[in-house]
Amino acid sequence: MYFELYPLRFRFRALDRLVFQRGNPANAVRGGLGLTIRHMECRPDCPGFEGARTGSCPYRAECRYARIFEPSSAGTRPSGFANPPRPFRLCATHLSEGTALPGTTFHIDLILFNVKEPCAELFREAFARLASSGMGNLHGRAEIAEVLQLDGQGGIERVLCSGLHRPLEPLAAPLRLSLDPSRAAVNHVVVRFVTPTELKGSGELVEIPEFRVLFARIRDRLSSLAEFHGSGALDIDYRALGVLAETVRTTASRLSRVGLKRRSSRTAQEHPIGGFVGEVEYAGDLTRFLPYLEAARWTGVGRQTVWGNGQIEVVSAAGPATLPGGRTKMELLG
Repeated sequence: MYFELYPLRFRFRALDRLVFQRGNPANAVRGGLGLTIRHMECRPDCPGFEGARTGSCPYRAECRYARIFEPSSAGTRPSGFANPPRPFRLCATHLSEGTALPGTTFHIDLILFNVKEPCAELFREAFARLASSGMGNLHGRAEIAEVLQLDGQGGIERVLCSGLHRPLEPLAAPLRLSLDPSRAAVNHVVVRFVTPTELKGSGELVEIPEFRVLFARIRDRLSSLAEFHGSGALDIDYRALGVLAETVRTTASRLSRVGLKRRSSRTAQEHPIGGFVGEVEYAGDLTRFLPYLEAARWTGVGRQTVWGNGQIEVVSAAGPATLPGGRTKMELLG
């Protein structure tokens, strides 16, 4: 069983001095991209052209802006999902409170989940227009230096474009993430919540992410992305994995809360986009769950994943180790 995606990196060259906002600069990038693609794609008589939602637009079925930024299930959706997730994710947390001086380079990662229609060229054109009009707190100008396709380790798989006006090369095959369990037993993992994360369990926000809640949200996100934008529904045994997830214990947590807000360019309202960051240790039979945790490094988990929230990574994973006296590391952790 596989989950597929296209990880792209847009490398820019600063023409002016650029200063990026605190917290998650991808929020502002996402807003700028949305406005840019809206003006590229929407017809003048579309309600979306003036900033309204496109739900009533007679052209939305053929509009790439609507499919990317305001996807609709059109009456067919997996149980539990009101609307499809957006088919992309931006990662730019490394730019938080950073500065790019003229002539220096910086990058923004774009993860595309629609493997049938990734729209890479559309995003390249939108990024080019956004960069030339100004990015960051000072609206400094930049230009695209390179577009890269990444491999599973975050290295360069292929150079798709070098230079602003050169055509984009065809994408290589999508990155395929296996969701099959590893052969070696895994009984202990440390999960790092890299960017602010908000998770709900039983309809309420959780302060400490118990594993059953974390896994359920990862499973649901992978499932909905594959169903709506990928090659089809994942063959997941929800009941069996749910029961097994209940047996995994939280053995330690080192979390802190980050309070951030974003301002909607459409409604001018402020919305909280904070959450917890830090590390949590889990103990139990985690062998079948490790591939899902590693996949969430690319998809994110929880709320506001489109602009980079909910990014996690597995810091360490280990099997049971026998210690003096016949006890295992897991017994001591418990």
